[in-house]
Amino acid sequence: MPVLLVPLLAPCVAPLLARRVLDRCPPVAALWTLTVSALLLAAGTVATLGTLALTGLLHVPAFAALGELVHPLRTPSEWLVLPLAVLAAGLLTLAALALGRSVIRQTTGLRTARSQAGRCPAAGDLCVVESARPDAYALPGRPHRIVVTTAMLRSLDAREREALFAHERAHNAGGHHYFLAAAELAAHCHPALRPVREAIRLAAERAADEAAARRVGDRRLTARAIARAALATHTADTRRSAVTPAATTGPVPRRVAALLSPTHRPLRTGSWIAALLAVCAVLSVTTAATSAVRVHQDIEVAQGEAEG
Repeated sequence: MPVLLVPLLAPCVAPLLARRVLDRCPPVAALWTLTVSALLLAAGTVATLGTLALTGLLHVPAFAALGELVHPLRTPSEWLVLPLAVLAAGLLTLAALALGRSVIRQTTGLRTARSQAGRCPAAGDLCVVESARPDAYALPGRPHRIVVTTAMLRSLDAREREALFAHERAHNAGGHHYFLAAAELAAHCHPALRPVREAIRLAAERAADEAAARRVGDRRLTARAIARAALATHTADTRRSAVTPAATTGPVPRRVAALLSPTHRPLRTGSWIAALLAVCAVLSVTTAATSAVRVHQDIEVAQGEAEG
């Protein structure tokens, strides 16, 4: 039973390591490392809670009979099993409800955005929406779109607009909406993964920043375009789906500073931190899987006793 604490406590270390990964790893590497680790940590949490709930359920004679067990499942720490099972079941239910609401909200937001974009003329992948509210974002789907309002176009000069478009195209080319969706999923599985969700969002923006800077060949221009776009939307009510990336989201001053004065820390340090985070994630999901297998074996033994 104590070993089941590992997958539940491992995500608590992730926010601290995530900040180090962001600071010391290239943005694309950080994005992949953080997203995969968050998903593994979330999987370990869900598997552990499910194992606890099932173990407690099979301690109840009625459910043990339904599972064709000759007697209720026997485990160490009998007095803890039922309270922990009730708590685990409650947490799983709350997480499922919150995730369901989030899926409905994000799906509705995406449908609304695509419907709005579909009513406007498009030039290639660029869709211009007539609006007094400055906004620009990458819209996933088939086909990918870059949505920008006329107010945002008026806020930037021609070169800045090109840098902004390059940023949003980098989001679509990199499939960043998948990473953001994975971050949302993980954040609903364990509260400690919510800061990791923000780190994943920042990593996606930093990756798009760097791609845009390479595309236009001017880091300072890219930084200026992002800063001016963010200032334009500062007072605007920009509500969009959490899986819709945009150049104006996240800690813009930090992103601008990175573009203006890029630092080149030794990659070895970043690699070690990324490896440590990956080890924590793998340890979490491995421990959860091992515990689930052991419970399954105990159930098979009890069923075998029934057959005997």
